[in-house]
Amino acid sequence: MRTILMEPRGERGKVCVEGNIASGKTTCLDYFAQTTNIEGLMYQDASRWGITLQTYIQLTMLEQHTRPMIYPIRMMERSIHSARYIFVENLYRSGKMPEVDYVVLSEWFDWIQNNTDVSVDLIVYLQTSPEVCYERLKRRCREEEKIIPLEYLEAIHQLYEEWLIKHTLFEVSCPVLVIGADHDMQKMIEKYEENRDQILNPSNMKHHL
Repeated sequence: MRTILMEPRGERGKVCVEGNIASGKTTCLDYFAQTTNIEGLMYQDASRWGITLQTYIQLTMLEQHTRPMIYPIRMMERSIHSARYIFVENLYRSGKMPEVDYVVLSEWFDWIQNNTDVSVDLIVYLQTSPEVCYERLKRRCREEEKIIPLEYLEAIHQLYEEWLIKHTLFEVSCPVLVIGADHDMQKMIEKYEENRDQILNPSNMKHHL
């Protein structure tokens, strides 16, 4: 994880970049960090097995959400919400997390939501097909990702779609900007430029809820 700090300006807002593994989240944050005044909080994808790792992820995300806002825009790679709604949920549904662990993590998450401000002003959802993510994974050859099967990416994709597109999984409490991300780097840069104002001025999208 690295933090990019730049000169403060203007209205403040929290933007979470969400999407499957290899959907382009880090590339998106890197792009905006180079072209504007933001604080970019990077989170490296890793295999997500068991309550120990999930508890640590939840703690890490809580720290990212609650650290003081000094800079006008904070862009985060994923969020405490997707940690719970996507990855914990998938572990439980797939039978890799016992119900007692799922209940404990869920109750911790509910307590955090009720007692701490972990609100988000905008979710940027990089909507990517599982097949494209799988091909990207094979090309980038990260050691911890070599064991990730296509079926896992399909399950994560389905949960994201249920949460952010169909709204059938959990409540979405902020606007969602959906960007199709199956494209090459040049095309994605064009898409980021097209959506620059919406991403860097998340308050302008609140009426879209």
